Amino acid sequence: MAVSVTDIQIATEVSQFITKPHQMLIDGKWVDAASGKTFPVYNPATGEVLTQVAEGDKEDIERAVKAARKAFDSAAWREMPPSERGRLIWKLADLIEAHADEFAQLEALDNGKSVLVARAADVVLAVDIFRYMAGWATKIEGNIIPLSHLTAPGAKFLAYTLREPIGVVGQIIPWNFPLLLAAWKLAPALSAGCTIVLKPAEQTPLSALRLGELILEAGFPAGVVNIVPGYGETAGAALAGHPDVDKVAFTGSTEVGQLIVRAAIGNLKKLTLELGGKSPNIVFKDADLSKAIPGSAFAIFFNHGQVCCAGSRLYVEQDIFDQVIEGVGQEAKKIKLGSGFDPTATMGPLVSEEQLNRVCGYLESGFTQGAQAVVGGHRYGERGYFVEPTVLVNTRQEMKIVQEEIFGPVIVAQPFTHLEEVPPLANGTIYGLAAGIWTNDLAKAHRLVTHLRAGTVWINCYDVLDAALPFGGYKESGWGREMGHEVLENYLEVKSVCLAL
Repeated sequence: MAVSVTDIQIATEVSQFITKPHQMLIDGKWVDAASGKTFPVYNPATGEVLTQVAEGDKEDIERAVKAARKAFDSAAWREMPPSERGRLIWKLADLIEAHADEFAQLEALDNGKSVLVARAADVVLAVDIFRYMAGWATKIEGNIIPLSHLTAPGAKFLAYTLREPIGVVGQIIPWNFPLLLAAWKLAPALSAGCTIVLKPAEQTPLSALRLGELILEAGFPAGVVNIVPGYGETAGAALAGHPDVDKVAFTGSTEVGQLIVRAAIGNLKKLTLELGGKSPNIVFKDADLSKAIPGSAFAIFFNHGQVCCAGSRLYVEQDIFDQVIEGVGQEAKKIKLGSGFDPTATMGPLVSEEQLNRVCGYLESGFTQGAQAVVGGHRYGERGYFVEPTVLVNTRQEMKIVQEEIFGPVIVAQPFTHLEEVPPLANGTIYGLAAGIWTNDLAKAHRLVTHLRAGTVWINCYDVLDAALPFGGYKESGWGREMGHEVLENYLEVKSVCLAL
């Protein structure tokens, strides 16, 4: 079922990229780790080592931050006209688009996701966010402020605000959408005029390193973007705690987000955190089930359930509970597990052995507490990191599988009887990233929206994302927003200026 790298047809340029040495990008140059260390990157469909990558740690972060600071203070970047900055960002988008098939194959090899899905979703959305943010480079403006409380009769002042780049930004991204989340982080920071040290996830560094090559090809000044692969406890911790980093933008688990907060205390650096989720997906009996059932399956099984906003808690009105569960179970049974390069496969492996063990541990916990699998519930095969698409019933709100983020293709389902039950159930975890509502009563849907503590609520759809639509969470799902013009607030400072006339 899963196949080795030697059995699959990969593009020549992808093969050449994988087999060459993988260094880190610091100050516009590709360099080895100061320690000389490398670490292995695995193909999750087979468990085989794909390649070795330079292992950054504290000394490499120090070099990268120094390069980013020098670039931030340089005339080449600081005095670059906004239109030229936008042109560079747009050029990078064009280069990504020109190499779209290559990036899709790298994501399939490194992350395990389908080449077809990566090409249609991950790469397209990455190109889109760079183009969207390229346009914002020329639209970052201050205001003229009329003053009311003058210090002396007849005094006149000119008061205005400036919006300036925050400075050197550390960006730490996860492994579930390696290219796309690098784009989500880089694009607004570049548009605002910041300089960056990016640490990709150690499980999936390859697309970020290839992106670094295109950043140089696009013509960004040296040191504006630095890319340091490495482990979270070394490179990531050094970046989060560095005294010359002005801001950290992190996407990942809530547990690691809390460590980032502690590390940032030293110089009170600004933070944005896009963290975990355990999103409720709510189906009412007046919903169009021909859409709600496949939509609910998509909400959890897309990207193998490795999605922070996955609709992993399914709440269904009692009268249609059995029908919906049967339908979602049938959707799960249609899924074919296989390599991301298998055009007939519709779900790939989890990203790593660690993630496989995590998901299987949650399944065991659920079964121990009385949950039952309508479909799935087990590891699939003995090679690669595959887990069966799983639908669990007989779940209770206090169960670990209901309260905690599994981050795999596992949905937990519970019935409800009255509308009044829904908000306490939906809001009954530490998370507040997203929610879904399926109903033909739009008045009811809009009333319910106001009671859901979630950063995004989808009505009669799920996982609809756009570069112009802000994305982020309430509660322990994080601080700040990605995308939309709101994301620029994460990378700008406001300066007030008052001039006596």
